[in-house]
Amino acid sequence: MVDEAQVDKRLKRLERRRSAAPLELGAPGPDAALLRRLLAIALRVPDHGKLEPWRLIVLEGAAKREASERLARLYVSENPEEDDDRRDKQAEKIAGTFAAAPVTIVVVSRADPQARKPEWEQILSAGAVCMNLLTAATLAGFDGVWLTGWPAYNEAAKGVLGIATDERVAGFIHIGTGSEKQKDRPRPDLDEAVTWWQAS
Repeated sequence: MVDEAQVDKRLKRLERRRSAAPLELGAPGPDAALLRRLLAIALRVPDHGKLEPWRLIVLEGAAKREASERLARLYVSENPEEDDDRRDKQAEKIAGTFAAAPVTIVVVSRADPQARKPEWEQILSAGAVCMNLLTAATLAGFDGVWLTGWPAYNEAAKGVLGIATDERVAGFIHIGTGSEKQKDRPRPDLDEAVTWWQAS
C-alpha cells in the first residue's frame, strides 16, 4: 500500500529543488559513507546495452583545493590577451567555484560512436547520472548545482582533471549546504510545456 504522506513529503522536497549559487555552497557536505551511497544512486540510470558510457571523478579536501588552484593558473596562462582585471576575476571565479562546495563530482561522458547502441543514448545516460546525483543529494538534505563552463571544454583543463581527449564533461556537480535560502526562478508553465497526445 502506498504511504501517501511519505510520497507527499518526498515530492514536496523535489518540488522545491533548485540550483544553488555555486559560490554560496559550503559545509556540511555528505560524509564518506553517504557520499558513496549518493554515487551509487547516481549510477542507477538507464543504460541501453549496459555500456556504462560514463565515469565519475570525485574532488574533495586538499585534492579539490589543488585542482581549483591549478585550473585558475591555467586560465590565466591560456588567456594572455585578455584584459588583466577581467582575466583575474574569471580565474578567481573558476577557483572559487571548485573550492566552495565540500565535494565536486565530475561526471565524464565516454560515449563510443562505434558502440552497438546509439551515441546519443549514451550521452543522455551521462546526463541522467548528473540529474540522479542532484536528486539524491536533494533528498539527502543537501544543495547542489550542475555546471560546465570553461574547464569542461578546454582540453588542457580537462587534462588537469584526468579526462582523456576522447571524453567529455557532462557536468561538474557541486554538493554542499547553501548559505541562505535563495529565491526560486520562474518555472515552465506545465500546460504550455506538456501536450497530451490524442488518439485519432
